[in-house]
Amino acid sequence: MPVSIGVDGARGPINAPTVFNAALQFVQFWDGRAASLEEQAAGPVHNPLEMASSWAEVLPKLRSDGEYRDAFQRLYPAQGIRGETIVDAIAAFERTLITTNSRFDRFLQGESTALNALEQSGYQRFLDYGCASCHQGALLGGNMYQRFGVMGDYFEGRTTSTADLGRFNVTGREEDRHVFKVPSLRNVAVTAPYFHDGSANSLEEAVIVMGRYQLGRHLSGADVASISAYLRTLTGEWQGRLLE
Repeated sequence: MPVSIGVDGARGPINAPTVFNAALQFVQFWDGRAASLEEQAAGPVHNPLEMASSWAEVLPKLRSDGEYRDAFQRLYPAQGIRGETIVDAIAAFERTLITTNSRFDRFLQGESTALNALEQSGYQRFLDYGCASCHQGALLGGNMYQRFGVMGDYFEGRTTSTADLGRFNVTGREEDRHVFKVPSLRNVAVTAPYFHDGSANSLEEAVIVMGRYQLGRHLSGADVASISAYLRTLTGEWQGRLLE
């Protein structure tokens, strides 16, 4: 879905990032307003569109559940069920959500046949055209900020919202207007729709937009097909199961 649905059908303002591999990203949320998984985990409880609740409301409910009460007493004997221990437990779980063994991983490890000729061509174009300048590192992203629209005004002619301001909402600095955390490309084939606004429904559409606004290129049909094929090799496994 382009946005998440919360309490009483309320629609969130922005496309929700995946929690897979979130532990390896340098900040959380598109605008980087949370420095850690723990800081991020507390947000939805209090957000009026998401859970519209509070620790004062949540804690008595959890403490009335015997299984939760016993588990927290074992893990946090000095604290039990508190806001701090809840977010610690959630963050501990999220740190297990690391996906490995994608076909691209196997290719980098020396399995030359893990990628076919089209996919290898897409990888080479991904490098040659400069996509890896931002989509870099272990996650192919998730480790820097970048303006959405380096080579053109993505927002021109669009109906915009506060969510489109990106990092500006956190810092208030004009140079951070429309600046976002570069998303990881791992598992990108199974996380449509794309971008913070969920405006691209397919990988091919997203590649065309990135070419135009981030690279200043009109990508050919062959470019789009091969780069999209390469991106589909980034789907990994969690606990031995391929993400679908």
